[in-house]
Amino acid sequence: MTEIFSLAVAGALGTLSRYAVSGWAYRLLGERLAYGTLVVNVAGCFVLALVMQVALATDALPRTLRLAATVGFLGAFTTFSTFGYETVRYLEDGAWLLAAANAGANLFGGLAACWVGLIVANAITGGG
Repeated sequence: MTEIFSLAVAGALGTLSRYAVSGWAYRLLGERLAYGTLVVNVAGCFVLALVMQVALATDALPRTLRLAATVGFLGAFTTFSTFGYETVRYLEDGAWLLAAANAGANLFGGLAACWVGLIVANAITGGG
């Protein structure tokens, strides 16, 4: 029951964080491209890679905390379905360049963020 409660609370916090971070990104960067979704997806990739590497390389994160952080918080925080919808809408509108920029930025930004997250986690844990 503790895991279910932790997941629910973390999911609610992830949802609220997604709303706040996405809104902040749109205010800062504008709305021409889906910057809110991009920032959330890249940040989520970084944090997920970091948390999972630390959790798997050490005993620093108990199972319940790891599940709450990854499945609960990050599961609600990241926005892959929104990314897909926004990209298809760009295509429907004939904005092929925006669709390609959105897809490329999310894909390569997310992969780069995972890579950096693993590097940071390995630096924290002393892993290779």
